[in-house]
Amino acid sequence: MRVGIIGLLHESNTFLSRTTTFADFESVTLLTGNTICEQFARGLHELGGFVDGLASHSGTIETVPLLVARALPSGTVETACWNRLLEMMLDQLEAAGPLDGILVAPHGATVSEEFPDADGHWLSVIRRRVGPDVPLIGTIDPHANLSPQMLSACDALLAYRTNPHLDQRERGLEAAELMVRTLRKEIRPTMAAAFPPLAINIERQMTQEAPLSELSKYADAQKQRPGMLSNSIVLGFPYADVPEMGSATIAVTDNDPELARKLADELAGQIWNRREELKGRMIDIETALDRCQELPGPVCLLDMGDNVGGGSAADGTFLAHALHRRKDLTSFVCLFDPDAVQKASAAGVGSTMKMSVGGKSDDLHGEPLTAEFRVRSLHEGRFRETQVRHGGFSEFDQGPTAIVETESGLTIMLTSRRMVPFSLQQLLSCEIDPKKFQVIVAKGVNAPLAAYQEVCPHFLRVNTPGSTCADLHALEYRFRRWPLYPLEESAEWSTNDV
Repeated sequence: MRVGIIGLLHESNTFLSRTTTFADFESVTLLTGNTICEQFARGLHELGGFVDGLASHSGTIETVPLLVARALPSGTVETACWNRLLEMMLDQLEAAGPLDGILVAPHGATVSEEFPDADGHWLSVIRRRVGPDVPLIGTIDPHANLSPQMLSACDALLAYRTNPHLDQRERGLEAAELMVRTLRKEIRPTMAAAFPPLAINIERQMTQEAPLSELSKYADAQKQRPGMLSNSIVLGFPYADVPEMGSATIAVTDNDPELARKLADELAGQIWNRREELKGRMIDIETALDRCQELPGPVCLLDMGDNVGGGSAADGTFLAHALHRRKDLTSFVCLFDPDAVQKASAAGVGSTMKMSVGGKSDDLHGEPLTAEFRVRSLHEGRFRETQVRHGGFSEFDQGPTAIVETESGLTIMLTSRRMVPFSLQQLLSCEIDPKKFQVIVAKGVNAPLAAYQEVCPHFLRVNTPGSTCADLHALEYRFRRWPLYPLEESAEWSTNDV
């Protein structure tokens, strides 16, 4: 039996003015054919789980890798880019010949200029092409905005169960095993979903912290019930302003649609009953810095408004300005600023000069920080992470990198490419000892915890402005679901509404 593999992964932040182009995919991951297996085999991503899961059944299953396209979280995908990706996908599908099943890896929060529900669109295109009898089974990021179109196109979808996302490979292996069992006629996956009118604040989305930890335990227990194949809590992605925005639940049973509906509703009811606890708790910048003076360091300040993993600019300066003004906290900040990297490189290690850094991508993330900087070191910007970390990738390249310092005790890493703070090797590879700082700023919300908890005894999520601001009331929505609690406090829901 022949099983295809397709991955198209992009988290689209519609509040960004810059769109995502085909070059953005080319610069990260754009693979076809056997190079997919070569790159992902034994890897930590769900695509590695697909490849290795099918390979364990190589006597009866032939793996047919088709297309994997991935770009860093960024703005809406341009129409020309989207059309080109779809054309590549269909060309690969046509060349592959008949398939018995397809493992798919959409992100679930991809938005193109023409198709707000871009994942639902490409999955439906594949479904129409292969017909109703070829099983489509796949994984989604829990930061998906699940849609009825995604559900109708697929036989089963499994969301990662952890945030930070540390179980991507496991979910890929699980999806592959479901596919094999389906093709052997051992099971017949049947899927249902529930859509409570709820936006779970990203500040509350750590699966090891209450209330999500309790809800995750409930989901784990529910998954053990007879007839249940899988279930998922879909957290939603609030920075994609689309009609599908918001939370959801999924239940997959063995040919029992009534049970699937019942269990999806039941899980959604548990989440809805905890909705008050799922509202964000906001700490402003000055309060956070005051607490940093009281806590044993390093204290990791999570810059929620400049969350690179949510598509933000990576050059937000609100915290950098505040730390520079304080002058009483040794601190570290990373900023995307290729122009400043070039100037520091031209000046050379040991030189001192006046520069303006950060705050150059747009007008949402603060003004550039102008100060006297000493160039401490220069680096190529490549590093490797050997541990399981959020995102499931091990190789990183942030481009030429400069480490500069001010007399106020602020150390800034300047990068030539936007870099998500998923690995401590980002610092260690540049000869930076994170334990020497009282404050480390990580431009994320929950994802950095997997790496930084090795050195930081305390984390504070800071309500900074920006394109990923955690205060949803500060975002100007036009197309989202309505009503959504807590944006509309009067929102009501029961499983009878589904």
